[in-house]
Amino acid sequence: MKVILMREHGAIKTLSVSRGGAIAVAVVVCALIVASLGALVVTLRADSVDYSVIQNWRAKIEAQSQEVAAVQKISDAQKRAVGRQLAEMQARLWRMEALASRIQESADLAVQDIDLTEPTAQGGPTTQTEDLLSWPKLDDQLAELRSLISTRDSQLNLIDDIMINQRREESTRIAGRPILQGWMSSPFGKRVDPISGVPAWHQGMDFAGPKGSEVVAVASGLVIYAGRKDGYGELVEVSHGEGFITRYGHHQELVVNVGDVVKKGDVVGLMGSTGRSTGPHVHFEVLRNGRAIDPANFVNRK
Repeated sequence: MKVILMREHGAIKTLSVSRGGAIAVAVVVCALIVASLGALVVTLRADSVDYSVIQNWRAKIEAQSQEVAAVQKISDAQKRAVGRQLAEMQARLWRMEALASRIQESADLAVQDIDLTEPTAQGGPTTQTEDLLSWPKLDDQLAELRSLISTRDSQLNLIDDIMINQRREESTRIAGRPILQGWMSSPFGKRVDPISGVPAWHQGMDFAGPKGSEVVAVASGLVIYAGRKDGYGELVEVSHGEGFITRYGHHQELVVNVGDVVKKGDVVGLMGSTGRSTGPHVHFEVLRNGRAIDPANFVNRK
């Protein structure tokens, strides 16, 4: 076997190779090719194994991430639920504190008796028997506390309503004299009329006093008349509900108008002698369903 080698500048060299040498060269070349192909296959297989392992771990990580996200979502929902419950209970507690303060003031309780601004006094030895509360136990505790607060809130509202109604009844309850200074100068009922001199029926009580002194409402109510009226002079009428009306006559000057809301003890006018009168005084009447009744029953009330 001849092998022709080409050199630079066109030089040619011929080599003679025996048949056995040629076979040996061929075998070596084939061996190199097979070794290269084997290395390539091993490399490809290794890359394939590594990729499948990576993909498997990626899938596991993704699944775990989804589980963590689900748990986080549930935890966030529980936190929001607890937060809403705490906010509701806090609002109720603030309302209860305001109601309790108002009731305390209305009942004239000393501040040192019930100090709502100080923490509740508690204490004593204790032994911890359990770990931190689990979510279900914590939720049960919150539900029980919420129910208790709701009950106490309703009870305080009821007490407040009762006291408001009591104060309202007390303010509209007709009691006392319509003057701050002076004296009773004529009772209710039969008397000798001071102007005509003949027996007549007097449907009110007269209270004499200094001219210009204050005439006051004997109960809270609504002014339904304020002006001049025959026999009464300058007159004020106050409605107290449930058919009760009080009248204050003979004023020198009125200080209220129709539609005004007056409280017990408010000044309605200044004492005078207008109308059918012999001197400064207030003619005081109490009417129930349009019928005059003896004011002494109310004047002597405590």
